[in-house]
Amino acid sequence: MALTLAQSAAQSTNMLGRGVTEAIYTSSVVLDRLPFETIEGNAFQYWQEAALPGSEFRAVNAAYTESTGNLTSATESLVILGGDADVDRYLQLTRSNLFDQRATQAALKAKSVNAKFSDTFINGNTAVDANAFNGLKNRLTGAQVISSGANGAAINTDPGTRQTFFDQLDSLISLVPGADVIYTNAAVLAKFRSAARRETAGQTTVDSLGRTVDAYNGIPVVDIGNKADGTAIIPQTETQGTAVTASSIYAVNFGEGLSDQGVVGLTNGGVQVQDLGQLETKSVYRTRIEWFCGLALFGPRPGARLTGVLAS
Repeated sequence: MALTLAQSAAQSTNMLGRGVTEAIYTSSVVLDRLPFETIEGNAFQYWQEAALPGSEFRAVNAAYTESTGNLTSATESLVILGGDADVDRYLQLTRSNLFDQRATQAALKAKSVNAKFSDTFINGNTAVDANAFNGLKNRLTGAQVISSGANGAAINTDPGTRQTFFDQLDSLISLVPGADVIYTNAAVLAKFRSAARRETAGQTTVDSLGRTVDAYNGIPVVDIGNKADGTAIIPQTETQGTAVTASSIYAVNFGEGLSDQGVVGLTNGGVQVQDLGQLETKSVYRTRIEWFCGLALFGPRPGARLTGVLAS
């Protein structure tokens, strides 16, 4: 049974690790809901349905035409995500009356890990960074990617564009049975709210952390946030035909485990936090956060992408 980081943190008896894990998922709209399956070793091999066998009606005393289905093998490897946070012994001893310097740096490192994972969840490309994993932008292909138009399409310039946008959003959702969330950026979300208000298509819902978020047909619509450098994880700089200010919207279904169709995280050991104490080479205290993690997409339709979305 796959567990979210919140569920695994609740079971942890390591208070330092539990605190850092909570800092990671409470600042995320990906890691607060993505379930993780614990695997053995550093890779996971599984089989995907490629083609169903045939079935038929037969006459009395006639034979069936024998056929079998096809399965394809896929392997997902774990990657190593994390970092070290050093605090000078002087600062820890003289400034911790204001706030715990080491705890603060550990919390900041946890937010950085969250930002890196969320960015890779969308944009990961092992051809660019061989140490990372492939994200949805790289994995979703074929029928799971649909276009809003040859040169992109606006969301909210007039009633016609609004109706077309919501038709496209319906098409996107139809590609992901049981979609749990719709990811976009802040600019598109603002236009979605404006269009939904005018067409009475918007709703709100409350997520697992008690936050009120926008929704469409009961599915949360959220801004996935920014990278560590402050730029949008889902940028408004994609090219669609003549448009160079387009973006994408992703619909995702999170699987409940290896037997379920959907997007599932992989891990071995969960988020690990080590207090390495004072280093011999310099007068600092070091905290290391490390996470052996990965991503798997089970089934033919775990997610889908709508391209060419203009924030206008």
